[in-house]
Amino acid sequence: MLPPKYVITIGRSFGSGGRALGRLIADRLGIAFYDKMLLVKAAEKAGYNIEYFEQGDERVPKIMGSIIPFSMGFYPMSWVGDTAGSSDRVYKAQCDFMHELAEGEPCVIVGRSADYVLRDVPNVINIFVHAPIDECAKRIVERCDTKTLDEARSLAERTNKLRANFYNFYTDKRWGAASSYDLCLDSSKLSMDELADIVIDYIGRRFGK
Repeated sequence: MLPPKYVITIGRSFGSGGRALGRLIADRLGIAFYDKMLLVKAAEKAGYNIEYFEQGDERVPKIMGSIIPFSMGFYPMSWVGDTAGSSDRVYKAQCDFMHELAEGEPCVIVGRSADYVLRDVPNVINIFVHAPIDECAKRIVERCDTKTLDEARSLAERTNKLRANFYNFYTDKRWGAASSYDLCLDSSKLSMDELADIVIDYIGRRFGK
């Protein structure tokens, strides 16, 4: 029998389907699912405007000058920079909310270095989902984030770099390194249903089902 409180965190390379897998696992287990909703909830609790939070979501506190599409997790606007203070406030608010979640109902949390944030919390299972870049590019095009495979590969590479920089900045681990997670899954090898089967079976075995 599963414990009354547990959290499944999912790190993911862009286009690997990590978010879809997280949603599927949450639906099959009948537990809550948080990705961008985590951002919204944290923003509401901290009293910040959601657009301000989206600008700091999974972003290291340094000046960047680019246009970042919403599909990558950020608000779509051209901007000139960010301060360390504002990024840290965004990150702290997210961390506080993730700890609140862990103290409440079972849930799945996607991204936001949740595995590290909840490292001292019991009953947390950390998963990383990845796939070869060409497979990720196909998925990105299929979900209409880009029109061509070349654009999709470029988008995936840029997004993965941003996610890695964010994770590596705020943790003492390396994004995507197997030692940082309980399970690392190549989403190109099996269907989402089969991958969900593996994760759910692991959870049952881990918690002594």
